[in-house]
Amino acid sequence: MKNINSISRRAFVKGVVASGTLLYGMNLNARSNIKQREKTVELRGREFHLSIDKIAVNITGNPSIATAVNSMLSGPTLRWREGDDIIIHVTNNLNEPSSIHWHGIILPYQMDGVPDISFAGIAPGETFIYKFKVEQSGTYWYHSHSGFQEQTGIYGAIIIDPIEKEPFIFHKDYVVELSDWSDEKPKNIYRHLKISSDYYNFKQRTLGDLVLEIQDQGIINTFEKRKMWNEMRMSERDLSDVTGYTYTYLINGQNPASNLNFSFKKGEKIRLRFINSSAMTYFDIRIPGLKMTVVAADGGYIEPVLIDEFRIGVAETYDVIVEPKEDGAYAIFAQDIDRSGYAFASLSSENNLVAKVPLMDSLPILTMVDMGMGMHMMENMENMENMENMENMENSPSIEKPIPITPLKNKPSAMKAKNPQYRLDDPGVGLRENGRKVLTYADLKSLNATKYNRYPDREIVLHLTGNMQRYIWSINGIKYADSMPLQFIYGERLRITYINDTMMNHPMHLHGMWSDVETGENIVARKHTVNVQPGSKISIRVNVDALGKWAYHCHMLYHMLGMFRKVEVVQGKIS
Repeated sequence: MKNINSISRRAFVKGVVASGTLLYGMNLNARSNIKQREKTVELRGREFHLSIDKIAVNITGNPSIATAVNSMLSGPTLRWREGDDIIIHVTNNLNEPSSIHWHGIILPYQMDGVPDISFAGIAPGETFIYKFKVEQSGTYWYHSHSGFQEQTGIYGAIIIDPIEKEPFIFHKDYVVELSDWSDEKPKNIYRHLKISSDYYNFKQRTLGDLVLEIQDQGIINTFEKRKMWNEMRMSERDLSDVTGYTYTYLINGQNPASNLNFSFKKGEKIRLRFINSSAMTYFDIRIPGLKMTVVAADGGYIEPVLIDEFRIGVAETYDVIVEPKEDGAYAIFAQDIDRSGYAFASLSSENNLVAKVPLMDSLPILTMVDMGMGMHMMENMENMENMENMENMENSPSIEKPIPITPLKNKPSAMKAKNPQYRLDDPGVGLRENGRKVLTYADLKSLNATKYNRYPDREIVLHLTGNMQRYIWSINGIKYADSMPLQFIYGERLRITYINDTMMNHPMHLHGMWSDVETGENIVARKHTVNVQPGSKISIRVNVDALGKWAYHCHMLYHMLGMFRKVEVVQGKIS
């Protein structure tokens, strides 16, 4: 049973204890193999030596153990230069296999760092040497692809300086790396979700909510609405699987009480590189009092977009530029999607100035639109090239056929979105009509033309499926363990259409190749991670230009076990 008092206590502790300062009771003798936490630093060059270790941390007021790179949480920021040949020695000092995947980096598949797909992993006590040429520039990140190690701290930022001058000016450059920390072991979190998918959700409907709805909508409308949700066995308040009940939200490894500070001088242009390195959390980010100009998405330059707020999905990155006109302190405020907590830092003209923490927005409520039952049809897609042909392609056969999900006795079956729509200009639940200019995918237009952006040779339709009551995730109704690899043909131009049949956001990540999001009028935005909103569909184009074996999955850590595919890029025809 959930203990409400424990929630209040955790909320209090997270608000007053600075991370990494209290290690009372932690035995750090030489034989424990547990190291002290080190301050995160930036490493530059062409050759790097990284180690994966257990470290002692205190994020919440209770001593705990993290796994970390070079004893840093977040791991060291790696700064490379476009065109350089990079060598990275990674030594695993854990008593279990480990790995590092270079997220969004284009490289040979043998260097991609995914155990059982691109290499064998790094055994305990062993060192693996990654070697590859840097073919790109921008903001990226790295993380473990072994078990749940990413949740326990194996992640860090990557900055790649370009050969050519960047198309914007800035005076200071900061990494803002977001993550979610829990003192609970990830296996226990997953076990709780398997027992009860709403284990961490303390914002479910109450009798008082029902009374208010009846007063507002009448008893008949209220009960008809309740009937629909009950028949789908879903809740309109099911926004996050894991929440602030167990998570503490961090920026660069620091909790909100740490008073992390980024300095500026009046009139300077400040570049903030936002990276969502969390395991399970979507963040809504704003800096009250400052407009943000978005200049890059997932490492690629875009046409600048002036905004007040943006949502960043798990594994995405956005670069923004802000220009404070007055001295003072501004809050870098990242509230989680279900409004159960936030990450916080200050952008200040003086080191001892701390910004005022903004109030969190009200709890978002899912609607029938989020369940794929909206009535308006693809309004933002009217100008897309060859719309009639695109619709015909969508009905063409896909590589992997969806299979019917047979309801088990006394078990609910997975839902299916009845009318999924392209919602590129929809900022998402909780951000619609909030009085602020919110970034959407419709705003993203790559500054440089995508190579070989020809009409696709064929289309694959991937349904993102799941069963919340049993906490099972899949693609086309098939779990990864029961699936066959997807085969791509080297040299082809693919169109992949995602249809999200679930109530959850899914950040889909294709390794080794770029995902060019169709944003209208034959314009695409190059990304490595694509968010698929609940009950919606979205299409990407992929130049299949990398032979080998690649991972393809939802980047929500506890969804990944089932919502995952192996991709084989082959010469010639599909076998």
